Amino acid sequence: MDMQQMIIAANRAQCFVSPPLSTLIITINTPSLNPNKPSKTPMRTSLSFLRLFRPLSRSQTVLFRPLTRRYAAPRFCPSFSRHFSVSSAPFSASAVGFVDEKEREEEERWDFSNNETEAKFVFEDNDGVFADNDMKHLVAPDIEVKELDELPEQWRRSKLAWLCKELPAHKAGTLVRILNAQRKWLKQEDATYLAVHCMRIRENETGFRVYKWMMQQHWYRFDFALATKLADYMGKERKFTKCREIFDDIINQGRVPSESTFHILIVAYLSTPVQGCLDEACGIYNRMIQLGGYQPRLSLHNSLFRALLNRPGGSSKYYLKQAEFIFHNLETCGLEIQKEIYTGLIWLHSYQDTVDKERIKSLRKMMRESGMEEGKEVLISILRACSKDGDIEEAERTWIKLLGSNDSIPSQAFVYKMEVYSKVGEITKSLEVFREMKKCLGYTSIASYHKIIEVLCESEQMNLAESFMKELIESGMKPLMPSYIKLTDTYLRLNCHDKLESTFLECLEKCRPNRTIYNIYLSSLVKVGNLGKAEEIFNHMGENVTIGVNAKSCNTILCGYLSSGDNSKAEKIYDLMCQKKFEIESPLMEKLENVLRSSRKEVKKPLSLKLSKEQREILMGLLLGGLRIDSDEERKNHMIRFEFNPSSIPHSILKRHIHDQYHEWLHPSSKLTAGNGDIPHKFNTISHSYFGFYADQFWPKGQPVIPKLIHRWLSPIVLAYWYMYGGYRTSAGDILLKLKGSSEGVEKVVKTLKSKSLNCRVKRKGRVFWIGFLRTDSMWFWKLVEPYILDDLKDFLKAGSETADDCAVESRDINFDSASDSDEKGSSDCSEDLNP
Repeated sequence: MDMQQMIIAANRAQCFVSPPLSTLIITINTPSLNPNKPSKTPMRTSLSFLRLFRPLSRSQTVLFRPLTRRYAAPRFCPSFSRHFSVSSAPFSASAVGFVDEKEREEEERWDFSNNETEAKFVFEDNDGVFADNDMKHLVAPDIEVKELDELPEQWRRSKLAWLCKELPAHKAGTLVRILNAQRKWLKQEDATYLAVHCMRIRENETGFRVYKWMMQQHWYRFDFALATKLADYMGKERKFTKCREIFDDIINQGRVPSESTFHILIVAYLSTPVQGCLDEACGIYNRMIQLGGYQPRLSLHNSLFRALLNRPGGSSKYYLKQAEFIFHNLETCGLEIQKEIYTGLIWLHSYQDTVDKERIKSLRKMMRESGMEEGKEVLISILRACSKDGDIEEAERTWIKLLGSNDSIPSQAFVYKMEVYSKVGEITKSLEVFREMKKCLGYTSIASYHKIIEVLCESEQMNLAESFMKELIESGMKPLMPSYIKLTDTYLRLNCHDKLESTFLECLEKCRPNRTIYNIYLSSLVKVGNLGKAEEIFNHMGENVTIGVNAKSCNTILCGYLSSGDNSKAEKIYDLMCQKKFEIESPLMEKLENVLRSSRKEVKKPLSLKLSKEQREILMGLLLGGLRIDSDEERKNHMIRFEFNPSSIPHSILKRHIHDQYHEWLHPSSKLTAGNGDIPHKFNTISHSYFGFYADQFWPKGQPVIPKLIHRWLSPIVLAYWYMYGGYRTSAGDILLKLKGSSEGVEKVVKTLKSKSLNCRVKRKGRVFWIGFLRTDSMWFWKLVEPYILDDLKDFLKAGSETADDCAVESRDINFDSASDSDEKGSSDCSEDLNP
């Protein structure tokens, strides 16, 4: 340590003593588990013990009110359950995209809305009121702690002073070892003083570790004031995981957390870009009112409401009940309801599948009574609601108001107006609106093209639809897939099979493969009796994991075989459906039973819930890669949560394969609906006792662990899925696998890999271990797992091939030549809860 660092350390220490130090003593002092024994680590700065820890006052007890830090207002990001999946750093097996990555991302999203910008609420007031502005006004219980000179024993004062100086300088493992070495004399009061001192000097992470160590001691007594203060400090530093841990400790002790803890924990969740945090913030907000009986500050209501509306991709519409609950609390508490609350609530209602027009009407009336004018956002919401049920009179009144406003009319308003006219069968007026859009705005949006083609297809005006499709292709706008699907589906309904085939082939040239359009083409081939071509297409779908087959595909080809009397092939499809656990349509099942009886074949039950050997191995690989299992309180039923990074193309490919593999286990809300072929980025299984074995082995106490018998389960397919879900390829072609658990568990994994002639190196960053296969070792690992890697992922994951920059951001600073960093300090809660 140079002299400048010594001076900085001394100045920092002077900030926390009273009266100020008059003398600075620079000594050579090194850490040791025993303050009486010298140690051999490098020189560091220290201050005179008793002078440094002179009392803040001469009273018997001191009321400790640490200074608070100031933080910028939170910026709310997407979230999801107490156990999250992180998106703060892009998780990808490789950052190298396909030829047109943007096109694929657009095609992934088209199902919800034809204009993504419309699916996010725009606030008129960008500044707003944020909840962290009120944190300094919150009241928290005071901590009573004795000062050092009030302790009767000189040796105790000296040892406590030594610990106060040493603990903040060490990482987690060393800190615990130092405290364990002092267990013979450390008591509740001593440990409390250590934790309080750490908070005084803003070493809150060290204070948290001391607190967790206290809880494991036989003499520990719960201290509500200490827990509250520490939870508040963790929350102010946005370390929501640690803050929530203390919050749960308080509740488990039968106490109600203070208002400050509720408020700060909600703000910490809202200000963190981690999936799941918004759901957690909503849950804590509800408990704050229902359990604590508190009345949240106006800024907290507003901040949470803004966060609900800021959800990307239109997922805000699922938070309508929570938004109504916030509105109800604002009303009952007599707080000011701002214009954006009314506007946002109307916006949410307009996005519902079934619009409550009476509620929208009452909200508009309340706005008028409050003297608020209906802005552009409200008028657009009214148009959107009218487009759902074809209320043409209200739509035209709203359109006149939009024309009379000073704001420019957004392109989506034209789309809604087109849809209103199409609902009542006025196709000509829809066409007029489409042409009017170009005159008013000077352009036509991709959403308007999709809508006019849809309108024309529904009215079976195919010549016009084809001309607009040609115009859309020539414009160069994307995605094209929604319109191709609408065209081919209409051709199937009209029995125009030749046009359907030509459109399908044209689609394959311009767009990426899509299961929906393949299913339409397969239905067409079966309908015309071209079973040879249909079988070829079906087999191609099954071999290509980016397309895949589903229950609809199998039922379609099965119908063709049964109709043609090809019973042997029908039985093969039946066996495949039993294996995949697809449900057979009732009319086909009646015909199939006759076929099976004639061949004296026993009718199987295709929906028996039992994991196959392949499913078990895939699940273990995914669990090693970071997959979650949530259990109920009694640990009788367990749910698997599949979460994929939406910004990762490899994850977009893998998620369809995983969705197909476990489709029979999926919760009904996670299954695909008719006409919707887009796989969500997160889905979960039903809650079932069958997953108990995996929960006990990998998530025994709600935290990830490495099973003791892991050496028996590391088969090539397990390693392959671990790599696809939780691995990276670096720019140099090396392979990294991410793993969470204990050092002993990681050691078992490494020994097992070495027994398979796979040399690797291990690097620890916080709570995460990185297993690296470097240079030639990566080639050996690749040869082992390549047969089980999905074909479309091989170019992304192949070892040894250098790329410009294909490793994830979070893995770029992994240096296996440096020492492991076991300290969690400095890594945010986002990285600690990272689920690839």
